[in-house]
Amino acid sequence: MSLATRVLIGLVAGFLLGLALAHWSPEYAATAAALFAPVGAIFINLIRMTVMPLVTSILVAGVASFGATKTLGRTAFRGAAIAIALIAIAAVASAAIAQPILARVTIDRAAAEALRPPTTATHTTSVTPAAEAPPIQSAIARWLIDLVPTNVVKAVADDAMLPVIVFALLFALALAHVGEERRTAVLRVVEGIADAMQRLVGGVLALAPIGVFALAVPLAVRLGYAIAGAVLVYIVLVVVLTVVAVLLMLYPLGIVAGRMTVAEFISLCAPSQAVAFSARSSLAALPAMVKSAEEAGMPKIITGVVIPISASMFRFGAAVAQTVGVLFIARLYGITLTGPQLATVTITVIVTTFAVPGIPGGSILAMVPVLRAASVPVEGIGILLAVDTIPDMFRTMANATGMMALAAVLRHETSLRNDSY
Repeated sequence: MSLATRVLIGLVAGFLLGLALAHWSPEYAATAAALFAPVGAIFINLIRMTVMPLVTSILVAGVASFGATKTLGRTAFRGAAIAIALIAIAAVASAAIAQPILARVTIDRAAAEALRPPTTATHTTSVTPAAEAPPIQSAIARWLIDLVPTNVVKAVADDAMLPVIVFALLFALALAHVGEERRTAVLRVVEGIADAMQRLVGGVLALAPIGVFALAVPLAVRLGYAIAGAVLVYIVLVVVLTVVAVLLMLYPLGIVAGRMTVAEFISLCAPSQAVAFSARSSLAALPAMVKSAEEAGMPKIITGVVIPISASMFRFGAAVAQTVGVLFIARLYGITLTGPQLATVTITVIVTTFAVPGIPGGSILAMVPVLRAASVPVEGIGILLAVDTIPDMFRTMANATGMMALAAVLRHETSLRNDSY
């Protein structure tokens, strides 16, 4: 039985137990919620424990290696610019569409207040009523200042993810210009940390059925049947927005900017899309992507460098999924995100999509920094992880399509300059 199936069974069993206890005996339901809540909190803490070193090590290793690859030249810069622009547009559009839709999801206010554990009180105090909110210029100025940590160690201790990510990116860019021998030595250590953290994350995910069950019981006790409808809305919304983003952004980009016919681009993408959809892994689809690119006559700089790097770092589908996921969890906990918080969500999503671990459900785990940056409780991530099988299929398919669209565009760019590799 796959991990995804076991996690889903844990979620359903937890919901059913919580709903049954709440219906038959509120006293027993409260006792069960109190018993299972610490188990769920431990599972969430295990995830949070791995996120900071995982994200920073992947970012440093990837950006430093990418920046140090001189042979990519203008192709690398062009590819990075296109990837960032695509992710930014997808994140902003997803937030603009998802927020009003999720606002219509009925969540009992008293239940939402009860859902917040005492440890997350600090998250909710940062959301101020509109009448008490500071002037928008002051809020934006404060937000921009806080992006640059005065003490990166303190930022790590305070769990301030966005400033730490900014530091990691600046460090990686500086490392890319260090002498090759010393840079290689540092990268070897950083890549070792990244590999070890991914193995640790895999071990934590093995406990997901237990953790999700422990999270689902108190959630069902406190929210009742409303949670089932809310989760269904989330799944449908993520899937629909992912498909729409692929059709309206990636296909036109590959066809128009890549100078391909509709049939050619569909044929280019189809094999890797099928593998990605079924395997739920962008890296598993890499051989199919390379083969399709070679059959399309793309140069070696695309098949040998751009596509492998894209498979490791470019996660177009995560931009939609993480944005909608954060808004959904905020709605679940009755939190209204302010303008600066939404801006923080968007920027953090743009950065963290390049640090998603290459495992099923990796985008959900990488959502933790986004939740922390927006002061949204991370406890709801267990629910998203439990119902992620279907969204992950479409998300990974979108990732593969984005990589092939990027390859098509860069193929056209390199052919215009007669680049070779």
